[in-house]
Amino acid sequence: MRVVVSIGGSVLVPDLAPERVEAYASVIESLDGAGHALGTVVGGGQTARDYITTARELGANEIELDQLGIAVTRLNARLLVAALDDRAASTPPEDYDAGREAVRRGDVPIMGGVVAGQTTDAVATALAEHVDADLLVFATSVPGVFDADPDADPSATRFDRMTADELVDLVAETDMNAGSNVPVDLTAAKVLQRSGIRAVVLDGTDPRTVERAVRSGDHDGTGIVPGEGAASLAEWRE
Repeated sequence: MRVVVSIGGSVLVPDLAPERVEAYASVIESLDGAGHALGTVVGGGQTARDYITTARELGANEIELDQLGIAVTRLNARLLVAALDDRAASTPPEDYDAGREAVRRGDVPIMGGVVAGQTTDAVATALAEHVDADLLVFATSVPGVFDADPDADPSATRFDRMTADELVDLVAETDMNAGSNVPVDLTAAKVLQRSGIRAVVLDGTDPRTVERAVRSGDHDGTGIVPGEGAASLAEWRE
């Protein structure tokens, strides 16, 4: 199965402890060893938001803030590259063609941001479309997609399963200034909608949840399917 994993920066590097990065590298190596073709995109997390907040107070414009965030995502990506040693492409690909070429030659591309105005959610979804992925996993700091912000609204309800159309409707009003923090942004949702790629949004605090979702389809997050009645992937039915 061809899989793209989007790892939130706040999940991969909530601090600069190597153990979390090593744990994610171990999961990627395990899935790679099981025959899955993988691509990975890493977010900026709280470090990026801290830089963006400070730069905004210094008068930086939104494009400059996006560029700052991209730089942080690529630093985070390099940590995972270091942990994967020779299984990863040696540097984070900076465009989709380079990411696809890495997958084709059997390496694992570890990407960060690509262009201003595009989050790493959108990068991961575009990469998944570009490599014709079977599955896209969003490893986030929240356990799925909710009908409201669970941090602000204790009555927020998690969706077990939804269509890409429903996801687009849900996030259509999201504020997309630099540093916004939502489980899946509107651009990513619309690419999912047009591509028909199956996705899972889950709490990636424990990297093993990503491995379980890829191997079996078992997860405690939100499954996003192309349409009502969509069947499970063939690998999950074996």
